[in-house]
Amino acid sequence: MIVELDDTSPVPPYEQIRAQVAAMIGSGALPPGTRLPPIRQLAGDLGLAVNTVARAYRELEAGKLVASRVRTGTVVAPRTPHAPDDRTAADTRRLLTEAVRSFAATTRRLGIADHDALAAITAELRGEASGS
Repeated sequence: MIVELDDTSPVPPYEQIRAQVAAMIGSGALPPGTRLPPIRQLAGDLGLAVNTVARAYRELEAGKLVASRVRTGTVVAPRTPHAPDDRTAADTRRLLTEAVRSFAATTRRLGIADHDALAAITAELRGEASGS
């Protein structure tokens, strides 16, 4: 699992972590049952306080995206077949916003111009992206 923080972003580090992990879960990059790194390990890897990563994990757990258990750690929660029907409009909007933020952060890190990023999104939505 790769999480990258943007030190120049006004978004707090815990929210950056939460949004990136949520986007990876939503996209299927982190399937159900995938074990997340231990809080202390991720905090050390990112150079953050343990409480910062713990907050991100608590937020993910509150959103029912992960489950934390003593001894087994934090794992991606199973998806139920009815999950999309149970999702509220606000939940859907929040997930979309998280995905967009993650995409925007990635394009900025890669130095991709806005018009090229928008063209890539448009092509993907139309099913015209390479590999589709």
